[in-house]
Amino acid sequence: LFASCIPEIIDLIGTRPKYGGTFKNERGRRHIVVCGHITYESVSHFLKDFLHEDREDVDVEVVFLHRTPPGLELEGLIKRHFTTVTFFQGSIMNTVDLQRVKVHEADACLVLANKYCPDPDAEDAANIMRVISMKNYCEESRIIIQLMQYHNKAYLLNIPSWDWKQGDDVICLAELKLGFIAQSCLAPGFSTMMANLFAMRSFITSPDMAAWQNDYLQGTGCEMYTETLSPSFSGMTFSQASELCFVKLKLLLLAIEVKPIDGGDTKISINPQSSKMPANTVGFFIAQSAEEVKRAWFYCKACHEDVKDENLIKKCKCKHLANKTGATPATPFSAALSKPLLNIKNSVMAKEENGSKPVMNGRPTNKPADQQKNGKMEVGIADDQAKDFDFAKTEMKYDSTGMFHWTPARSIEDCILDRNQAAMTVLNGHVVVCLFADPDSPLIGLRNLVMPLRASNFHYHELKHVVIVGAVDYLRREWKTLQNLPKISVLNGSPLSRADLRAVNVNLCDMCVILSAKVPSNDDPTLADKEAILASLNIKAMTFGDIITNIESMGDSKDALNNMGDTTVKRPGPIYGTNVPMITELVNDSNVQFLDQDDDDDPDTELYLTQPFACGTAFAVSVLDSLMSTTYFNQNALTLIRSLITGGATPELEIILAEGAGLRGGYSTPDTLSHRDRCRVGQISLSDGPLATFGEGRKYQDLFVASLRNYGMLCIGLYRLRDAALTTVDATSKRYVITNPPFDFGLLPTDQVYVLLPFERKQSRFSFSETEV
Repeated sequence: LFASCIPEIIDLIGTRPKYGGTFKNERGRRHIVVCGHITYESVSHFLKDFLHEDREDVDVEVVFLHRTPPGLELEGLIKRHFTTVTFFQGSIMNTVDLQRVKVHEADACLVLANKYCPDPDAEDAANIMRVISMKNYCEESRIIIQLMQYHNKAYLLNIPSWDWKQGDDVICLAELKLGFIAQSCLAPGFSTMMANLFAMRSFITSPDMAAWQNDYLQGTGCEMYTETLSPSFSGMTFSQASELCFVKLKLLLLAIEVKPIDGGDTKISINPQSSKMPANTVGFFIAQSAEEVKRAWFYCKACHEDVKDENLIKKCKCKHLANKTGATPATPFSAALSKPLLNIKNSVMAKEENGSKPVMNGRPTNKPADQQKNGKMEVGIADDQAKDFDFAKTEMKYDSTGMFHWTPARSIEDCILDRNQAAMTVLNGHVVVCLFADPDSPLIGLRNLVMPLRASNFHYHELKHVVIVGAVDYLRREWKTLQNLPKISVLNGSPLSRADLRAVNVNLCDMCVILSAKVPSNDDPTLADKEAILASLNIKAMTFGDIITNIESMGDSKDALNNMGDTTVKRPGPIYGTNVPMITELVNDSNVQFLDQDDDDDPDTELYLTQPFACGTAFAVSVLDSLMSTTYFNQNALTLIRSLITGGATPELEIILAEGAGLRGGYSTPDTLSHRDRCRVGQISLSDGPLATFGEGRKYQDLFVASLRNYGMLCIGLYRLRDAALTTVDATSKRYVITNPPFDFGLLPTDQVYVLLPFERKQSRFSFSETEV
């Protein structure tokens, strides 16, 4: 009888599923569970970043759980990483499978989204269900999820055990993608710099490459790290610490963690202006590797004061003495400073009140800095903290959190312009958004593009007007999220129509953003970017000159014209479309080769190495993939990126927006007005203004120290002309991004500098207010 059963027994044993079984953590290592959209592309991108050599001690096992077995390519990839990667077949919705991969013991669970799905809301709903299943199985598990749409973030707040304080985090692709693009409207190329900072890359420069590529590649090797500052830093101001780190340790200190006195949640303060740092402050650095950043912890004033070579700053024996030696020298220095500063501040204020023209932090601006008429300050345009400011009687100008400019809801009809009205409105220094969308396209959340441009740390007249060129039928569906944001106009037309583009003065805009809300077709995903590429090439082929007749504004002709804000001083725009500042959003990385006809990029080049990306004229959502690993290893990095990119979205604001009623207005109180006091991203030219002397062959370190000491500005990189032979300042000729250049890097007069600017309450050259993001 037994003999006759043998074939059946062998059959049963032989059919044991290849990817069944249970995860056994024999080596006692930490492990993470990754689920959601598991394909060869998504896994290879994820692993490349997660297992990068620049990360120290990545002793983490990666467990993939997916319903279907891996294809041949994915199977090969898993086998190549067999020491760190395991694959199990099963469903995240099934408790038995969650038990098999030991979700309850996992260090974190990561949910990957399909960025190219036809229905983003369905994709988000499926991934939120996965989170509910895991939280239901084990409340304590830390979950990091990728979401496509911003409005779906609200549903995560409904999960009782979802708690961002415990490390749960959401990477919303729409919010971050449009936030990056928005910051590029304020400082062209900034999206590229930030994307390179949180992606793990090692640069290899070579003499065969062009000089500009070597400069750019050195910057791509920089990443964001956190480290506790040594006791020698306690008692210093942020500026003193940042200068010491840059000059002595060759590190760029961007921000610090601030613990409130009342014991609330810690905040990340970017380039704060006044407070002194307590002992054991956590700093956020830009550096080439985690190894370099340790210098900030090892630095000891007693032992390393005279060390010239930063590589010699290693752990010293007198750690316990550091508290005594480090804290005292900093205190008298700052105490000596405080009195003269107050005198300067008062004299600056006195000058302003006498009606002298304020200087915009000494930086060049094409906006009139003095908005005073007949000696009286205009409400809403001039300083909001004017002497006669009566909180009770003012109208609401900011939202209830004080983070964004706000206006009472307007209907879309009030903001629609036709081509003639647009042509008669002298648009200048504005942002043109070319939007391709069908009436039923999924919403992309334009609020995430406009909100960072409406942050309250801008004065009202500094806000750039946003003109959206696209189909009104689609925009009606987006409008309820935009109706409370000031200075928006809509031109019902086509972004491919040259007449429409001329009507909105595309040649005079500060940035032209090309977006598509259309769903990529399944048959050929590479054609997903066809409209964006055509629009980009169309603008580049245009010429401007006598064709345009700038007619003066007609004043009260229609409501839409009154929404245009103040018309600024006209400046001559570029004659050729190739010089119009532009950023194109791509779905498919490989399509970047079609954007620049004169680049010689090989079609297989990685996105970050291509010329359009290096110049900041292209952005693809794929660069946000590396945020998953960055967030797992360093939760604060995402908070820092979010506060830099969104202009100040807070958990409190997220809850208000989750209600679905949009931004609420609020009356200004000293408390909400204090929220304006945070730094922002800017770009300063070295061709004129107080920093012009640095463009004449001086070194980057001189510029860094002078900007920090004199203006409280933190330099974080350069935007340099690709062809150094161009001596004239033509701001829109091709430039490329150099992140955190070396201290001895030579400067050119045509360079532009990326800076983190402190908020200027009176728009004076000096500002000593506390700056917080």
